[in-house]
Amino acid sequence: MVTWNKKSNEEVADPTQLDVDHELPPSEGEETQAAATTGDVELEKLRKERDQYLDRLARLQAEFDNFRKRNAREQQDYRDYALVEALKGFLPILDSLDRAAKSGSTDPAQMRSGIELIDRQFHDALSKLGVQPIEAEGQSFDPNVHQAIQMEETDEAPDNTVIGELQRGYRIKDRLLRPAMVRVARGK
Repeated sequence: MVTWNKKSNEEVADPTQLDVDHELPPSEGEETQAAATTGDVELEKLRKERDQYLDRLARLQAEFDNFRKRNAREQQDYRDYALVEALKGFLPILDSLDRAAKSGSTDPAQMRSGIELIDRQFHDALSKLGVQPIEAEGQSFDPNVHQAIQMEETDEAPDNTVIGELQRGYRIKDRLLRPAMVRVARGK
């Protein structure tokens, strides 16, 4: 602040006020100390942020591990439940076999009809599970679904045609469970 000296008719500076235009820069010690304080604050802020990220990472890892364990448990429960449902379809077949064994019948026609009934029950239970037999006899040989056990020279069927089924093959939906074991025609 500037005051006016009435005696000399001059401006006089107030000694308690600083002259901004002519002020000396702060000493190096003061500047370094201010920068160090600012740096310490920044460093502490970064450490807190790092600790928050590490804590969050640990929590996410634990959460993912729990999810993985829960998912494995649920899959096992589902497989167990699916197996139970599949086995329930085979219990009537087992009951029929038990009844046939206890019947003591010696009549071959009655035994045959009982076996045919059980066979039909078995195929129905497999069909409910999506298992279907593979058609083989009379079909062209397909190495994806047929397993050639024997090649027979014959004029009765075209070359590479299945002429006999030794063991039936099965598939579940589009996946092969077991290939059909077959005899294949070979031209003379």
